[in-house]
Amino acid sequence: MKKLFAAVFIALMASSAAWAQSRYIADELFTYMHSGPSNNYRIIGSVDAGTKINLLQTNKETGYSEIVDDRGRKGWVQSKFVTARESVALRLPRLEKELVEVKAQLANARQSADSEKAGLADSLELRNQQISELEQKYGEINAQLTNIESENRQLRAKIDTQKDDLLLKYFTYGGGVAGLGLLFGLILPHLIPRRKKSPNGWA
Repeated sequence: MKKLFAAVFIALMASSAAWAQSRYIADELFTYMHSGPSNNYRIIGSVDAGTKINLLQTNKETGYSEIVDDRGRKGWVQSKFVTARESVALRLPRLEKELVEVKAQLANARQSADSEKAGLADSLELRNQQISELEQKYGEINAQLTNIESENRQLRAKIDTQKDDLLLKYFTYGGGVAGLGLLFGLILPHLIPRRKKSPNGWA
């Protein structure tokens, strides 16, 4: 019976992994991971902005999604922070690599054009067209790279601010709970009447 239960459990886990979809945490912020599908469940960790995750399921009633992050942790985050858009952290290295490749192609095209100028008017015109197209592509990629770097700096600044705000919020909540406990401890003895002591002892 135990072996049958173990086999069913493994099959269910495997099927859940097969249904998982690749998603990303939105670049705008980091988010806390809960043990259940709402903020009423305890916090088990946080997931940084742009992290690639596997989406397991979505609870539309609570607006939370169950995920597995890049460290293999399973938990629930707010669905509005889960996106199919690839994060800046992954796009930036790819654009940088593509920029280097286009730059190398441009250099080779210019070198070939210089060596084929004599008596190769048609070839030169074709080469010039290729160079023009490569220069245009180089400019477009360079502009994209500049925009992404600027966006990345702005997002990092925003994330740092949100982290400070969330920490202040949790400290405030913790201080409020501690203050109420202290106040309750001071008032409670005055609300409970003392038992009078009889001549033979306590009544």
